[in-house]
Amino acid sequence: MSFRRTILTVAAPFALLLTSACATSFRADVSRFQMMPAPQGQSFVVQAADPRKQNGIEFQNYAQLVSSRLTALGYRQAEGDAKPTFVVSMDYGVDNGHEKIVTTPGIGPSWGWGPYGSWGVGYRRGFRGGLYGRGFYYGWQDPFWYDPFGYPQVNSYTYYVSQLELKIRRTADGQALFEGRARARSTDQALPRLVPNLVEAMFAGFPGRSGEDVMITIPPPPKGGEAPAPATIRPTRNR
Repeated sequence: MSFRRTILTVAAPFALLLTSACATSFRADVSRFQMMPAPQGQSFVVQAADPRKQNGIEFQNYAQLVSSRLTALGYRQAEGDAKPTFVVSMDYGVDNGHEKIVTTPGIGPSWGWGPYGSWGVGYRRGFRGGLYGRGFYYGWQDPFWYDPFGYPQVNSYTYYVSQLELKIRRTADGQALFEGRARARSTDQALPRLVPNLVEAMFAGFPGRSGEDVMITIPPPPKGGEAPAPATIRPTRNR
């Protein structure tokens, strides 16, 4: 085996390990349409869009997260058989995965494509955008890793797309008041980790500007006694 091939064999798994270790934030692409009234104690119930999930323990856990967010905003959960003001419909899931090929250029001229757009012929030292050395973020981004040896690398990885859909309708006349969707990429299909993050992204700046797509970044959990950092909201596209 040549020296170069030996370096590639050893370096690639190590570099991918580094990107996994650097995962710190969760990013979601969120779109929302809304005509929500100002909170004045209106009542609500949370239901599963798929009736088969309604009585499941997993759904009830996620429904409680949504209820907590709405309660914190000034709405209240309906009690007993009382007719609620709103019906909140929730659906969630993750797909079966997609394989992606990632090529990182070595020293010398090269062409490529990345999550921040395309780049033309250029050299590593002159490459703009600071892609090299970036860690992988769970969310709506692709992983790029640093090649310390300067050789072109071709690697494949599998990513999954998770999604949360939330709809709120007025009980009296069925009028739609809110329709939202949050999507994110991840390297696993763990819904117990993904759905709480998607719920947090959905309620960042809730109800948001109608028709606006935003990128929500959820910071990592705080360490020790630190106060949790707020989510950041960045507009991506107005419809």
